[in-house]
Amino acid sequence: MSEQKISVTASPAVPAAAPKHRDPLALVVRFQSLIGLVVVAIGGIIFSPRRHGQILFLDPDNIANIVRAVSETGIIAIGMTFVIITAGIDLSVGAVLGLSSVVTASMMISGGFGLIPTILAVLVMGIVFGAIQGTISTRFRLEPFIVTLAGLQAARGLALVVSGNQYINISYGDGPGLAPPVFAILGERLFNNTVPVATIVFIVFAAIATIVLNTTRFGRYVFAVGGNERAARISGVPVSMVKISVYAITGFASALAGIVHAGQFNFGSANDGMGYELTAIAAVVIGGTSLFGGAGSMVGTVAGTIMLGALANILQLNNITPAMQLLATAAIIVLAAVLQSLVRRREGLGR
Repeated sequence: MSEQKISVTASPAVPAAAPKHRDPLALVVRFQSLIGLVVVAIGGIIFSPRRHGQILFLDPDNIANIVRAVSETGIIAIGMTFVIITAGIDLSVGAVLGLSSVVTASMMISGGFGLIPTILAVLVMGIVFGAIQGTISTRFRLEPFIVTLAGLQAARGLALVVSGNQYINISYGDGPGLAPPVFAILGERLFNNTVPVATIVFIVFAAIATIVLNTTRFGRYVFAVGGNERAARISGVPVSMVKISVYAITGFASALAGIVHAGQFNFGSANDGMGYELTAIAAVVIGGTSLFGGAGSMVGTVAGTIMLGALANILQLNNITPAMQLLATAAIIVLAAVLQSLVRRREGLGR
């Protein structure tokens, strides 16, 4: 009984003391993606080329191109956020996108499957692929880095087998060898030709993921596993199931991105999605999700994704070489990781 009284009387002191010791650097890290997005937007306005007095960066078509370009990596980054919050990693996402685009094109063109059966089959394939990786990593206590690196190779190999190492072009119409015309909507824009359909898919998926992460028991479990896996297990959290589930979610996200990719570009290729895993991880880290697990947000990931897209667009508008774009992105990733490490050290010293 005495222990219960101590815990009750001590607990109010925690929220009372927290505001007095709020670390400014921690606040910067928490909102770094939003801060970075604002900085990049201001830089885009300042350094953007002009045409007839108009700022090209702010041109509606250019903005639409930015959000369209980041939609696929953004969808993957949303799934990756779940994994990284649990202190995991998934390197197979780009390859699963390529496999999904190939299977999507092959089922409709060669297999004669309709739109709904194709989409359902590809999404289930992504879920199963991710769940298998999560199960192997969890049951055999293997590092996710190794398991998903093997998954990357497996997905690429399967994509090569399915496609015969050839592009599978998607043509639309009614009849054998043609895809349902409605699938072409993924490459179009709505609302007076301003908003890409791929972007709508990205936003809807991000909204659903935000609700799941912030308002459900599963979301609380995800944070608990990443924050302290041992304590979560003792508290009754089904740690293994949570870990398997987040990889299944990432597989679903990669498959969804593969479907969107095939619809936007009207083909499937085993080489699609190369490097997407690094861009997705970068967006998540820049978005403030801790590589050490236990902290992160979907809003930050979305902001980080758009920030990377806007930065790449600004550099392209100014004819900066792709090499410099990669260097700029790398510098931002390192800076974000360093800030996270500094905050973690300060918190450790505070304890």
